[in-house]
Amino acid sequence: MKSSLLYETSCSLWRRKTRPTTKPYFLSSASFSTADYENGDAFQSNPSKVKIFDRHLKRKQRDRAAWLLRPNDSFVHAVAENLLDRLEDCKKTFPTALCLGGSLQAVRRLLQGRGAIQKFIMMDTSYDMLKLCKSSQPDSCNENIETSYVVGDEEFLPIEESSVDLVISCLGLHWTNDLPGAMIQCKLALKPDGLFLAAILGGETLKELRIACTVAQMEREGGISPRVSPLAQVRDAGNLLTRAGFALPGVDVDEYVVRYESALDLIEHLRAMGETNALLQRSNILKRETALATAAIYDSLFSAEDGTIPATFQVIYMTGWKEHPSQQKAKRRGSATVSFKDIQKQFGSGS
Repeated sequence: MKSSLLYETSCSLWRRKTRPTTKPYFLSSASFSTADYENGDAFQSNPSKVKIFDRHLKRKQRDRAAWLLRPNDSFVHAVAENLLDRLEDCKKTFPTALCLGGSLQAVRRLLQGRGAIQKFIMMDTSYDMLKLCKSSQPDSCNENIETSYVVGDEEFLPIEESSVDLVISCLGLHWTNDLPGAMIQCKLALKPDGLFLAAILGGETLKELRIACTVAQMEREGGISPRVSPLAQVRDAGNLLTRAGFALPGVDVDEYVVRYESALDLIEHLRAMGETNALLQRSNILKRETALATAAIYDSLFSAEDGTIPATFQVIYMTGWKEHPSQQKAKRRGSATVSFKDIQKQFGSGS
């Protein structure tokens, strides 16, 4: 499915509302104490063996995004709405829900009574992002939901085992160094028959920017360095769910084409979402002529007749359940009583 969105660049900056007079209430586990938040030690006690992304830099980028966040981001709104639509297909209720990083505000704003959630836990590595979520006024339909805020990392989930009915992650898990490990921890946090819902960016995301960056760097610098993060492919999503041990796994893909006035507007949007480069092996210097060449190549290769440029965002939606005796299960191999040959004889080949 391909959607096209015209991004409004007129509202490029949005400041947070006035802080409430009462002190915001935040939860934190012993492993993720905010006492050492400034120097980042709170997230360094048990580092992942796999190091692709700089998690400390990503936390700083999300701190910045808390100030740049755009309240009516059509792309983020569309992804969150699509993800939460899956709750309407479930007759089951989810009294306790955990929302991980990514588009926290969009998920809370669009819940609108879905899943009959009574307790909502919002978790992020960014303290500023959680303060923003705390200060924003909830919609009338979400006023009766008990909401708590946890400063924590998806790679080391500070949630008790079998304690939540629903785990939601909207555009956040693709920045983890160990995605299978993070998904396994999500499964452990779920109660039996609990639901895991996630939306991550796929490998076709920002393909136009990748091409423009590669060509510009080859022309100006005679070589290339990674400017866009590696992302999971669609074929990997089902394997990730199965490896994490989820039952009844489901994967589907949407492709959104967002149009911008220029490449600089695209970069501003990525900063507002906290989606800029956080690779450990990244180059810390971007030459001015390389940046200008990237923007010019992007415009010359992909601009439309109206002068806008497209940016493709591939979103992979993943659904999985924690095991429960009431769930459907495949029959034991060899237990069939009718062969396909008999079915073919009875109904014909269909040609």
